[in-house]
Amino acid sequence: MSHFDQFNQLLTSYPWLELALKIAVAAVVGLVVHGVVHRIVQRFAHRYVVFDRIMRFTKRPAQALIILLFIHLSLADATRPAAILGLLRQGLSILIILLVTAFIIRLIAALVDVVVYRHPIEGPDNLRARSVQTKVQVLARTAMFIVGVLGVGSVLMTFPNVRQIGASLLASAGLAGIIAGLAARPVLGNLIAGLQIALTQPLRIDDVLIVENEWGRVEEITETYVVIRVWDERRLIVPLEYFIQTPFQNWTRNSSQLLGSIFLWVDFGTPIEPLRAKAKSIVESAPEWDGRVCNLQVTDVSERTMQLRILVSAADAGKTFDLRCKVREQMIAFLQQEYPDKLPQVRTSVIGLPDNNKGGTSNQTVSNGVPSSGTTAGVGAAAAQDNIDKGNA
Repeated sequence: MSHFDQFNQLLTSYPWLELALKIAVAAVVGLVVHGVVHRIVQRFAHRYVVFDRIMRFTKRPAQALIILLFIHLSLADATRPAAILGLLRQGLSILIILLVTAFIIRLIAALVDVVVYRHPIEGPDNLRARSVQTKVQVLARTAMFIVGVLGVGSVLMTFPNVRQIGASLLASAGLAGIIAGLAARPVLGNLIAGLQIALTQPLRIDDVLIVENEWGRVEEITETYVVIRVWDERRLIVPLEYFIQTPFQNWTRNSSQLLGSIFLWVDFGTPIEPLRAKAKSIVESAPEWDGRVCNLQVTDVSERTMQLRILVSAADAGKTFDLRCKVREQMIAFLQQEYPDKLPQVRTSVIGLPDNNKGGTSNQTVSNGVPSSGTTAGVGAAAAQDNIDKGNA
C-alpha cells in the first residue's frame, strides 16, 4: 500500500482530520490569493488617492472575507462529520455576512476620508469645505447605521426561529409597527434630524455656536448627537433633535467674520476725540484687525458716567476676542496715563446752610446732585467740613 493510500485511509477513518485539513488548506490558499491581488492592486493604487484610501481602509476585512469564502467553498462537498458541518456552515455564513457589512462600512469610511482630504478646513476661507464635510460625514454615518442594521438583520434571519418570529410580526404589522415606532422614536428622530442637518445645514463642522449659554466649536457630528468643543476644552454632547427644535446661535453660518464691542465707562469731562484717535491707532496696528470696522461712539449715559463703545472687526471669533482684549487693556492704560481724573468718580460737595436752632450753619452733602443732610463723602468733603467748623468757631 502506497503512502498516498495510507494517508487517504487515515482521512477516511478520521473525518475530523479531513475537515481540519480542508479548512487549513483553504485558509492558506485564500491568504495567498489576497496577498497576490493586494500587491498587484497596490502598485497602481498609490497613484490615486481614492484607491489608496480604499486599499488601506478595507485591507483587513477583505483579507478575512476572502479566507472565509475559500473555506466555505471547500466545505461545499463535505458530508462528514454531519453533526458539526451544519453548525460550521451556519457559523461561516454569519461571519461572512458580518465581514461583508464591515467591508461596506470601511469602504464608506474610506470615501469620507478622501472627501476630508480634498476639502481641508484648516484654511481661512473654509466655508465650502465645512459644508461639504458636514454633508458627507452625516450622510455617511447614516449610511453606516443602515448598513449595520441590515447586517445584523441578515445575521438574525439565518436562524429559522427568527424567521418565524418575523413572519408572525408581519401578520400583525399594525400593532408591531406602533410598538416599534414608539420604542425607536428617539433613535429615528435623531436619524431624521441628521438627514435634515446634512441637507439644510443649519450647522457645519467647525462652526462656532452658542448652545446652552456655552461658546464652542462643532467638533463632530454623529448619526445621533453633536460634539461641541467648549472654549475651556470641555465637550458638550447635544442630541441632533435639539438643533431642529431649539433656537441656537451660529456665529459662522455664512461667514466667519465677526464684530466685537469694547465698553468703557468714563467721566463726563473726558474728551472724546483723543480717545477716538487712540482707539483707531491701537486697532490699526493690531494684526488681528481685518480692516473693516473701527469706530468709537458714546452709546449711553447715566447720572454718574457716560458709556463709550469701541466697535472692531476680525476674521473669526478667536481673533475678535483677542482684539477686544488688546484694545480694552491699552485704552485703560491710556486713560490712566493721560486722563487719570476722568475715570469714573463720585462727585461730592458740602454746602453750608443756616441752622435755625443754633444760629449757625448746618452742613449738607450733595453727592452727584442727591442731597444727604449731616453726612460727608470722600476726602474733599472731610476737608471742607473742617474749614466750615473752623469758620463757625
